[in-house]
Amino acid sequence: MSYEIKLDIFEGPLDLLLYLIRKNEIDIYNIPIALITAQYLAYLEMMRSLNLDLAGEYLVLASTLIHIKSKLLLPPDESEGEEEEGEDPRAELVQQLLEYQIFKEAALRLENRPLLERDVFTRGAPGEAPSAAEEEGEAMMEVGVFELVAAFRRIVAGFDRPEELEIDAEKMSLADRINEIMEMLSEKQQMTFVELIGDRTDRRRIIYTFLAILELMKLRMIRAYQSGPFGAIRLFLAVEG
Repeated sequence: MSYEIKLDIFEGPLDLLLYLIRKNEIDIYNIPIALITAQYLAYLEMMRSLNLDLAGEYLVLASTLIHIKSKLLLPPDESEGEEEEGEDPRAELVQQLLEYQIFKEAALRLENRPLLERDVFTRGAPGEAPSAAEEEGEAMMEVGVFELVAAFRRIVAGFDRPEELEIDAEKMSLADRINEIMEMLSEKQQMTFVELIGDRTDRRRIIYTFLAILELMKLRMIRAYQSGPFGAIRLFLAVEG
């Protein structure tokens, strides 16, 4: 019996695309489609290997990227008029990304208003640790699911075969792993992503730990912070004040 989990924390394919553009420090107006398509498909394959239930829109965007890539590889059609000569197959996608980015930034500003009063880290609680890190000169920023997926990909890069990521729900309980993580964070206040992963020889435990962390983030029970693009990801309990 395989285990499948649907995570609403994956906001959508455009989020993943924007993440890859930022990660590669790419000019949004000049996207290297071959590179981005390869990385996008690699992320989808990783999500599938974890039995994550991907929305159809992820596959639609994958098809769009492949279509744009194929059009860019074709030689220019000399029969087309001069007006169409300068058309860029990426233009429509770029416009969608720009509009989505504006929408997301506006939504984030609105969301942050109630967060100032509702979702605060209480003094002395596990959630205050990011401030402590900032006092030591290590400014930390909250990270999302794609940064966690990137970290997880690095951890499993040494696995011999993709099928070794298969999950058997009868041998391990996701709920048990969620409870274990909550207990550890309650006791230690904060832990790095690598510390929570633990024994890297136990592949099944690694996968369930990752799924448990994503589920806890979806439920807003924990938050993840990072000091830089390749810094250690630290996890804290989210405490309502």
